[in-house]
Amino acid sequence: MEAAAGAATDGGDGVVNECRAEETVPATGPSGPLDQAGPGPVHPARLGPGHSRPASGPPRRPTPWATAGGIAAGAAEPLPARTRPLAEAVGGTLAAPLTALTDLPSFDTAAMDGWAVAGPGPWRLPEDAGHGILAGHSGDEPLRDGHAVPIATGARIPAGATAVLRSEHGRASGNELHPTRRTAQGQDIRPRGQECRRDDELLPAGTLVTPAVLGLAAAAGHDGLSVTARPRVLVVVLGDELVHEGLPQDGRIRDALGPMLEPWLRSLGAETTGTLRLGDDADALHDALAGTDADLVITTGGTASGPRDHLHPTLRRLDAELLVDGVAVRPGHPMLLARLTPERHLVGLPGNPLAAVAGLITLAEPLLRGLSGRAAPSLRRALLTGPVPSHPSDTRLVPVVLRGGDGARPLRFHGPAMLRGLAAADAMAVIPPGGNTARGRVALLDLPWTATGGGVG
Repeated sequence: MEAAAGAATDGGDGVVNECRAEETVPATGPSGPLDQAGPGPVHPARLGPGHSRPASGPPRRPTPWATAGGIAAGAAEPLPARTRPLAEAVGGTLAAPLTALTDLPSFDTAAMDGWAVAGPGPWRLPEDAGHGILAGHSGDEPLRDGHAVPIATGARIPAGATAVLRSEHGRASGNELHPTRRTAQGQDIRPRGQECRRDDELLPAGTLVTPAVLGLAAAAGHDGLSVTARPRVLVVVLGDELVHEGLPQDGRIRDALGPMLEPWLRSLGAETTGTLRLGDDADALHDALAGTDADLVITTGGTASGPRDHLHPTLRRLDAELLVDGVAVRPGHPMLLARLTPERHLVGLPGNPLAAVAGLITLAEPLLRGLSGRAAPSLRRALLTGPVPSHPSDTRLVPVVLRGGDGARPLRFHGPAMLRGLAAADAMAVIPPGGNTARGRVALLDLPWTATGGGVG
């Protein structure tokens, strides 16, 4: 197993020591379009010979990073739709547009505490108004011109009212109400249908169901939502050299990926079925892959071709189809994507932590998006505020911190085995092959905990 996947070609600071011949990178990355010349994302069925092959086929050159994301996004059809109660729909994806079942608001509503008034002031108050019109009460009594009645925020506006006078803008004296500030027609009244009318489309299919979406759906009259089923993901951690608790010792290292992957995958909208820790056991790996019914299996380590790297031989035993076998990206180039059956896929992540994260972003995220029926989010761009060495033929993914305006500062700890930079990062910057990026604008891949334009629930 590769105890340091990517370390043979990346130095400890992520600077490349060995290079391959230059490859062209198309215009789409795993999370959306990039401003580079070239074709868009390509479905693997349309790639032609040599772009998908059985696991027993001959080795081939790594897939360009942007192409790999397009292949992953198109590798699977969206999962079936199910109607879920609102409380169970969060993290899913709308399988149909969200439409309003009622006008919102469904009646004219007071936007502030105060008095409902009819016509210009001063106004006459009722002899015994009590608390006036409260939220949840009908307020059926019409309001005559020149009269006012106390009203609470959210209460229904009585017929004949022309405005709401805020509590702080009026002074009651006996049975008369005097304004202390001019009140305009319709002031502080939310008119019926201000936000939407019945049957309006509120959100398109493919929208991630967030807590805010649940609130909007409830306000619009829904008790449940039709959502694409959440992809079920099994995590398989490989490597005899790993310890899973306590301090590393006796040449073994602490497993950093096992604790990280399940919550990361859940933030991408997946339902995790658990984490298996198998060590370097070819038969156990075969049985795990053959026996699971998960939509996606994520493995860590074992993607290279060393004597204890069992993933490729196991995929051959299972007659799997390799859609991506190596990606021209640093860190993370030994990553792979395989089709186990027409309905089940596997993403093999390198063993080094940051290299594994690169594989998660490059292959797993777009595949999960395809299974969930979500569209690719728009990518932000930022100006690098420090130099980052580029690779002549490979894309580089580098953790960055966003510092005001549109600047992104590259973090120092971005070697393939390092998580220190990622833990402090706001995003991953996409450094294209070749050229000096010290003053260039680059695309940013949002991290789940800082995503602003498409990330997770």
